[in-house]
Amino acid sequence: MSWTTSSASVTTHCMVWDYLQQTPISITKPEGKTVLINCHVSSRDFSNTFIHWYQKRANAAPRRVAYMFSRFFLENQSDQGKFTVEKDPSKSVCTLTVSKVTLQDSATYYCASWDVFGSGTKLVVSGKSSSPPKNSEILQTKHKNQIMYVCFIEKFYPEVIRVTWTEDQKEVTDNVVKGDAWQATKEEEYSIASWLTVPAESENKKYYCKYEHEEKSTSLPTQGIFHMLKM
Repeated sequence: MSWTTSSASVTTHCMVWDYLQQTPISITKPEGKTVLINCHVSSRDFSNTFIHWYQKRANAAPRRVAYMFSRFFLENQSDQGKFTVEKDPSKSVCTLTVSKVTLQDSATYYCASWDVFGSGTKLVVSGKSSSPPKNSEILQTKHKNQIMYVCFIEKFYPEVIRVTWTEDQKEVTDNVVKGDAWQATKEEEYSIASWLTVPAESENKKYYCKYEHEEKSTSLPTQGIFHMLKM
């Protein structure tokens, strides 16, 4: 099984379309709590679909912790009592439960069906509660025959966030630069910026900067911007 994440693919083994969706993007809990991580599976035959769960710690290779068909199996018996897996056929949801979390459980967890992977949910074990961005805005600047939009998202926790640009509900990937989240304050609040450059003739098109965070998801339109970025 190759290690690639994908939102949708077709399994060549059984020729059944599978779509794996993991929400939210992260879960923040203090030590000792129990965490449920959901994987929504779109499949013609959910009950007979193998679902695998992988744990990916920072600077470590991913490891499979459990998998499920009609019942769940642990990859390592030393994890007995730590991980359990359940399927809910009425909702086509497979849930990984991580019991009594410790700092060692901090990782990104991926569900998978054959070579199709979900986008991952990061478990943040911390005594600090998650908080949504306190401010977000789009700035713009014009230079010769181009327009650059800069999407600022400020002061959120944890640092896990997904930022995308869209136009007519389709994701825009060309001429997009996404920076890394940086710690903006001593209170462990983070900020991030993303840039979109478009031709000047696209000025009247409506682009959106969309962000997904554990506490909040929203879209910011480029139309109606009054903030100009000075170069």
